[in-house]
Formats: sequence, C-alpha cells, structure tokens
Amino acid sequence: MKLLVLSIVAIFLLAMVATSPAAAAILRGKVVDAATHAPIDGAFVTLKDTVVTTRSDGSFTIEGDADSVGVRAYGHLRVKVPAASLQRDQAEIALQPFKPKALYLSVYGIGSGTLRMQALNLIEATELNATVIDLKSERGQIAYASSIPLAAEVGAQSLITIKNLAAQVRQLHERGIYTIARIVVFSDDRLARAKPELAVRCPGGKIYGDRLHLAWTDPFEPEVRKYNIAVAVEAAKAGFDEVQLDYVRFPDMPRLIFAEPNTRANRVHAIDSFLEDARRALVPYNVFLAADIFGYVAWNLDDTGIGQQIEDLPAIVDYISPMLYPSGFQFGIPGYKDPVAHPYEIVYRSLERAQQRSGVSPIRFRPWLQAFRDYAFDRRRFGATEIKEQTTAANKFGSDGWMLWNPGNVYSESGLSLNKAPACQ
Repeated sequence: MKLLVLSIVAIFLLAMVATSPAAAAILRGKVVDAATHAPIDGAFVTLKDTVVTTRSDGSFTIEGDADSVGVRAYGHLRVKVPAASLQRDQAEIALQPFKPKALYLSVYGIGSGTLRMQALNLIEATELNATVIDLKSERGQIAYASSIPLAAEVGAQSLITIKNLAAQVRQLHERGIYTIARIVVFSDDRLARAKPELAVRCPGGKIYGDRLHLAWTDPFEPEVRKYNIAVAVEAAKAGFDEVQLDYVRFPDMPRLIFAEPNTRANRVHAIDSFLEDARRALVPYNVFLAADIFGYVAWNLDDTGIGQQIEDLPAIVDYISPMLYPSGFQFGIPGYKDPVAHPYEIVYRSLERAQQRSGVSPIRFRPWLQAFRDYAFDRRRFGATEIKEQTTAANKFGSDGWMLWNPGNVYSESGLSLNKAPACQ
C-alpha cells in the first residue's frame, strides 16, 4: 500500500512538472550607438508587455519568455533581436542613428499611383528618407481595410485607398524608407455624425462643426478613445516604425459642450490620459509614438484651451511634433510680427522655447514644416528659400529630423539637398 501511495505521488509530481510553464529566461545585453559605439542610456527594451530601459552604461536585464526582443532609442532606428542571442554574457545590440526627413501623403495621395510614385522618386533623389501616411483622416475615413467593427459601422470604410497595408509598409521598408502612420484622433466627421451621442455639441445642442464643417468627437468618451487606439494598434501590427497622433486635442472654440466640464484641468487630463492609454496599448510592438501639437503650444503657458500642455508630453510620447508653419502664427512671436518673412526664426525659436519649457533633449522634437503657399498674410509661395530656412533651423536646433506638409501632396526638389549630381543637359 505504501508503494502504491508513493507511486501516485511520483506520478502527480511528474505531471506537475510536465504541465508547469517553463521558467522565464533572464536576458541581458548592452545597447550601443552603431556609429560611435557609445552606450545608449535610456533605450527601451521590450519583451511582450514588459519594458525596461537601459542603464547609463547601456546595459539591461529583462525577464520573460519570447522568441524576440524589441529595442529602440530616441534618434535611432528600432530593431528586433532573437531572445536566444541575449542569453549569453555581453550580448551587444547596435542601433543605427537616424533622423527622419519626411513628406506627407494623404489618404488620397498614398492611393494615387501618380502622387505616390512622385513622392518615392523624390525621396530617392533627395535627402528625404521617410514618409507620413494618412491612415485615418480629419473626416474619419480609414484608408485601409480595418478589422475594427465600428469602422465599418460608421462608414469609415467607404473608400479604401490602401489595398494591403502590411504589404505597402514592406514595400516602403524595402526602399529604405522610415514609415510614420498619421492617425487623426478627435476630428472625426464619420463617427460624430453616425453616433451623435459621441459628438461635441454647441451650447444650443447642435453638433459642432469646425471651419471646414467637420464634426468632432468628444475626447472624454471612452468609446472614442478605444476606437482610435484600436486604429493605432492596427498600424503597429502592419509594421509602421512610428504612430503619430494628430488632432489629439479639443476644438479651439470656446463654450462647447462635452461629457465633462470644459476646464483646463479636465482637458489636460483627458489628452494626457488618452496618450498614456495609447502608449500602453502599443508597448508589445516596440513602435515609436508621436503627438502633433499646435505651434503656439510651445509659447503659451496654459494648455492653449485645447488640452495640450507641453510640459507633460515628454513623459508620455517619444516625439513631440509642433506644427511650425509660419502661416499659422497669426500673431507672430516675440520680435517677429511678420512670420512668413522669417521662417528660420519661427522654427528655431519655437523649438528652442519648447525645449526650454519641457527640459528634454532636442532629439525629442520633430517639427512639421510649411511646404505650401501662405494663406494668412501675403499669399507668398513657399519655395526653395523658405523650405531651406526651415530645415536649416530644425537641423541647427538638433531635432530628430523634420516633416514637410503639403495638403495637395505636391513636392519638388526646391530647398532640398540632392543625393547625387544632376545629369548633364
């Protein structure tokens, strides 16, 4: 009888061992700059839902069970490395320094063979090395075939301009192009009109429409927040290097009605907490997260009435992207009342001001620059001189590159450095 009991116990113990999960591996390594071989302090090392940052000597320890580990750092390209390579001592991961110099393609631009090829040819011929692609527009249109049920329900899938999102990203990567997914968040005409209970309203109860007559969704509403984060996750799954959230703010109009009182504290908390939720959702994908902000947010001490408080953002997002179009500075900046005549000063001084207030490295900023005709002052064309002054200002400041905005997706070599000498005429 005693032997029978011992046998049963032994079988039970063997079964426990067989069904118990394998012990989590302890992975160690060191992250360095591929160009200088200097250790990178504060690089992010991701294993599934776990993230650690490197120490001052570039070293890290992370524990878990996975086939691969993601690594990224500000001002560098992200990488994925086999977990097995980190089980030996002194495993070194070299990150390539990189500063995106991007042009923007709208929902229609990426879907147009002509506009897309013009953009790709320009990237090949010049210093440009990245593109910002609209995945969700100001109207709420989602450009690819989304699996989010709400997208189909509200009519966001009425026009698909990207047939295969992952394949499109792969093709861009094969050309050596850094990919940024632009997702317009709270300006969403499709969702607001299909679900009026989620819309921002005027004091009389009417759905609010902005200068373009587009409706906005309420930043306080959980369903709105989850929907946009779901789009961001689909972008990360498709392989984008970076997710950029635009219109991540309240409408710039007073006395509107929201689900909660429209106070500065409530606005800032709504925007900060939304970005924090987005960051947590994107952790497993080792993707960079960026937020677009008004140019005047760099100068205003309050939240500019839209919930964007620049001092809060560095702790939440990887990159801050102020929209520094001179045409958008209708009141100028201190010392420069005619902004379109001083594009260099507008860009440099605004970035300098943002850096002073936030207290972080210049590499945490990547500005939007103007590549379209002025609409607010003298209607001047922004050509080679104006574009060069803006990019020079961003470069001198030390930002993580820059992005050119033209809503018509029409760009040229004007103001850009060429990769090679032009052919003889």
